[in-house]
Amino acid sequence: MRSRAEVDATLQTAKLNPAELLPAVHCLSFGPQAGAGECCLLQLEPGLCAELEAGRSLVIRGEKDEQAVLCSKDKTYDMKIADTSNMLLFIPGCKTPEQLNADQGSCNIIHSQIAGFSNNYWELRRCRPKLKKLRKLLMEDPYEGPDSQKDQTSAFSKYTTEDLLSLIQASEEEILHQLQVIDACKIEGYWRILEFDYEMKLLNHVTQLIDSESWSLNKVPLRTCLEELGSLEPTEMIEHILLSYGRKYIDDGEVYFEMHEDKICRAIAQMLLQNAVKFNLSEFQEVWQQSVPEGMTTRLDQLKGLALVDKSSRPETIFLLKVEDLPEDNQERFNSLFSIREKWTEVDITPYIQDLCAEKQTVGALLTKYARSSMQNGVKVYNSRRPIS
Repeated sequence: MRSRAEVDATLQTAKLNPAELLPAVHCLSFGPQAGAGECCLLQLEPGLCAELEAGRSLVIRGEKDEQAVLCSKDKTYDMKIADTSNMLLFIPGCKTPEQLNADQGSCNIIHSQIAGFSNNYWELRRCRPKLKKLRKLLMEDPYEGPDSQKDQTSAFSKYTTEDLLSLIQASEEEILHQLQVIDACKIEGYWRILEFDYEMKLLNHVTQLIDSESWSLNKVPLRTCLEELGSLEPTEMIEHILLSYGRKYIDDGEVYFEMHEDKICRAIAQMLLQNAVKFNLSEFQEVWQQSVPEGMTTRLDQLKGLALVDKSSRPETIFLLKVEDLPEDNQERFNSLFSIREKWTEVDITPYIQDLCAEKQTVGALLTKYARSSMQNGVKVYNSRRPIS
């Protein structure tokens, strides 16, 4: 234990003027259990501190082969170790200068024990949730309908919300939102994605009923749909397909759906394109328009992120290229795109990289980092910054 005289002698040796310092002195000593690696420091932004202070939890997610991320209720953060040149000491009950009373007596010596120390801390950086795995897991065993023998004998796992929270590197809100985006539904407590042919079968039942009843696409009654189609498919599947391809609303106490023309046209285009390597563009457009329900109009801009038009071929062609089938990593995504097509216009490539944009990041910034621009026939095009094997 140091005395005040020893403290004053140390200050004199260090050529420090006691009048310029607070009178309270911390005398530090290592406790019996003090050691490195016993504790980890985590640097938090004010919003995350507020979450912990409010009693909510932060969760670290990731399997052994994955880089760990930290998740709040609605956000995901990359975790990286930051080294510091100064040793960081853990001192329980330590007071900062602001907490000390400047009027304390001059003989105030505070003896504190060091419980641990570290030369680094975890730094958090907001990142995109890693959601590609979510679709991959659910597509292992897509739902083919109540009569499917495969569903009864499948050896693949099925996933509850709790299962997905333990496997997917994203916050709970981000996972639940993505389940809506990919039109997943809960069947017997498990999240499932409909097998595409079964989904189109359900959609066809609904569009044929709309046509036979001469309903407006903006006012499709739920109750009548369930009554008319309930003998063909489970009512929960009929309602799910209406929710997937329409907007639910209530008018005069009745539930109706406003059908999404663009999404229905897009699904029918996928059905037409999935069995062809390439399709003559003009022939495709003609067949596509003939295949959609009466009153709907097809447009190529409905196919952003689903199909790509090759304007350099003669005749022009179109082929299936789904953004969800591309890699999640930025560099791998660009490598994949540039292996498909050497040069891209910004209009063509944007639907395939927009989901890579971090918070406040633009498509232009991504292109600047991962691509090189040039002019071709008066049009700006982008190609890879590195050779593509």
